[in-house]
Amino acid sequence: MTDKQPSAATPGNGNGNGTPPRQTRRVRKNLLSQQAAAYLASLTPTEPPAVAALRAATAALPEAFFQMSPAQAALLVVLLRTTGARRFLEIGTFTGITTLTAALAMPPDGQVVTLDIDPRYPAIGQPFWAEAGVTDRIRLMIGPARHSLASLMADTGRTETPKFDVVLIDADKEGYPDYYEAALALLRPGGLVLLDNVLWRGRVLDPEDDGSKPRLFRRLNKTICRDPRVDASLLAIGDGLIVACKRP
Repeated sequence: MTDKQPSAATPGNGNGNGTPPRQTRRVRKNLLSQQAAAYLASLTPTEPPAVAALRAATAALPEAFFQMSPAQAALLVVLLRTTGARRFLEIGTFTGITTLTAALAMPPDGQVVTLDIDPRYPAIGQPFWAEAGVTDRIRLMIGPARHSLASLMADTGRTETPKFDVVLIDADKEGYPDYYEAALALLRPGGLVLLDNVLWRGRVLDPEDDGSKPRLFRRLNKTICRDPRVDASLLAIGDGLIVACKRP
């Protein structure tokens, strides 16, 4: 989760500035009914042992909801293998479940480049990467995502480094518009960019919800789905996922 820090809880019932607390809008965390979610979960492929073990370790964290769902991870595997991907860029590592999933899904000569601002979370996943024997396929870049992306773009511009086949954006939400533009610059024609959490716990669907993130995603979703540079589809999987293919 590049540049993303857990928000601290505000003590007391107010908002910290002496004014009454705002009414909290009910948040819809699941886009599917429990019955539908259970059925789909029953058909989701079993994850490799190292991925399942890392997911279990991540589940013990207060921020466990940051992780990509098993259904989304299964879709990622399909997309990586369908595109024949050998270079995968992940903006937002968290504990590295997606990192590990991608490294295992690609050929032995594949490379995952993953970005995060906080080394503590990827450190949780690194022993599991080693257990799966894919550490040599993973390049972890620690620092602000914008700096890391600028470095990658400079490398691509001045060397024969190939562009990426698939880019996943799952980091601080305010940075999504900039990360999307960087992803297109780093993608090969025909490559895919994926953006997670684009329905923001279902709040994007409520036109009366005027929160900053629902407003951001409404603008961004419309921009991407109408962007002439890509063919895009917004999927109601997990917390909403955009899949966009860069046109030649």
